[in-house]
Amino acid sequence: MQCSWKAVLLLALASIAIQYTAIRTFTAKSFHTCPGLAEAGLAERLCEEGPTFAYNLSRKTHILILATTRSGSSFVGQLFNQHLDVFYLFEPLYHVQNTLIPRFTQGKSPADRRVMLGASRDLLRSLYDCDLYFLENYIKPPPVNHTTDRIFRRGASRVLCSRPVCDPPGSADLVLEEGDCVRKCGLLNLTVAAEACRERNHVAIKTVRVPEVNDLRALVEDPRLNLKVIQLVRDPRGILASRSETFRDTYRLWRLWYGTGRKPYNLDVTQLTTVCEDFSNSVSTGLMRPPWLKGKYMLVRYEDLARNPMKKTEEIYGFLGIPLDSHVARWIQNNTQGDPTLGKHKYGTVRNSAATAEKWRFRLSYDIVAFAQNACQRVLAQLGYKMATSEEELKNPSISLVEERDFRPFS
Repeated sequence: MQCSWKAVLLLALASIAIQYTAIRTFTAKSFHTCPGLAEAGLAERLCEEGPTFAYNLSRKTHILILATTRSGSSFVGQLFNQHLDVFYLFEPLYHVQNTLIPRFTQGKSPADRRVMLGASRDLLRSLYDCDLYFLENYIKPPPVNHTTDRIFRRGASRVLCSRPVCDPPGSADLVLEEGDCVRKCGLLNLTVAAEACRERNHVAIKTVRVPEVNDLRALVEDPRLNLKVIQLVRDPRGILASRSETFRDTYRLWRLWYGTGRKPYNLDVTQLTTVCEDFSNSVSTGLMRPPWLKGKYMLVRYEDLARNPMKKTEEIYGFLGIPLDSHVARWIQNNTQGDPTLGKHKYGTVRNSAATAEKWRFRLSYDIVAFAQNACQRVLAQLGYKMATSEEELKNPSISLVEERDFRPFS
């Protein structure tokens, strides 16, 4: 009789343990399928629509750097990458774009855009939860045993290039440069990387593949996340000059205009106007301060960061509620007062930051600048960028084309 009583008790305890484990698993990974992604010809994915059950009780800080190409986003990303308690990923949405765009048959249709944004939000949500396996859906060729050498710009992430994720020869505190990381670290083990993510209190992700802050509303309002958006903007004239220099073939007609003084008849003006429209729409939302962005949004002008990098970085970390560690401060000192000739890599960050912010004024002709000012006048006014009214004013560095504005965080 005594043995029978003990057996019943053990069965009851085992049943409770099984139910507890099942509930924990379900609430941590409650999901259903995404019809839109199935239509795109992909495997079933986690989806944002429908009921959600789990809350992020740990309250990690989830940081998203919302930017566009050649706006200084690599520099801003490093402000988080250098922090020892931040797990930083450089452009993971590249993999979504690279996988989905070839499957689209209608170009940039509204339906394609919805699928792309839905997949991007699903991936961001998973990465903020340190679920790196979800990324495997978008890596080609697919990882084997959760290992891959196809992570885009792995070397731009300090955590992915240091122990225990990478075990290169040398001292325990060795920090590899991006090129060395790819060569010396071998395959990336996503299981080990996910564990390194979970060991840190904050996750930061940089993206240039989400057009507007409105596209992030589902994530901002998700109670499972503690998402804070840093929207980085830059003078569109500076972006145009930087892209023309960096992506020489894609922007060759702008370069031809600069070289000949004649505007090509087939110039793709959307290479400029799309940036201005996305900035304007997104900034309009942010500056209206809707309730869903309260405590979640900060607008940062690249020019302000370039002129006063330490002060602006302190403001950013203050908004996030994260202590600024000495590694970040040291990195700023080493990378904003440097010789610009050391930063020739197109995504490099070693430069004289204040001089870099003004360099566009000597790389564009006044005709191109006047055209850009007319096409982008709304967003220039919104962000406090002044019009250059003549060639002389454009080329005179003593005349600032940036108004003093205090874009305070919405808190």
